[in-house]
Amino acid sequence: MKNITLRASWLIKAPLKKVFTIMTDFEKWPEYFPRVAESIRVINRDGNNLKIEAIVKSFGQKFLVKMKYQILPERGFISDNENSKLGISGHEEFLLSENQEETVINYTYKVFIRKPWLRVVAKPLISWYSMKYWEKAVIDELKRLVEK
Repeated sequence: MKNITLRASWLIKAPLKKVFTIMTDFEKWPEYFPRVAESIRVINRDGNNLKIEAIVKSFGQKFLVKMKYQILPERGFISDNENSKLGISGHEEFLLSENQEETVINYTYKVFIRKPWLRVVAKPLISWYSMKYWEKAVIDELKRLVEK
């Protein structure tokens, strides 16, 4: 299997607009989410479409990732991400909806691993570790920022 699909949902006790504003302020991700983003640079912005280069942190390492984001106004974003050095790419969907006074986050990340030797090692690690790490590094920090 060349890809791994990760899915999770969370409830945030804050208005959707507040969650959306923080999650689409990509340049501030290193400040908001320092455990996953060391630096983010917007290369090109065309309306709701952005090209970004980021130094991201994962598994105790730093990686250059090129990202193409489409912001979905008041609904979240989708992105396609590429780490050519490792031969890994991904399709990410961060979708928001309202549930009374809470925001529902539905998150999907499809990881494509092109190098067969890396698939053997990465699949169990990514499947087990990635969503737990994302929840701690992003979702818990987001809650801290918006649930004040």
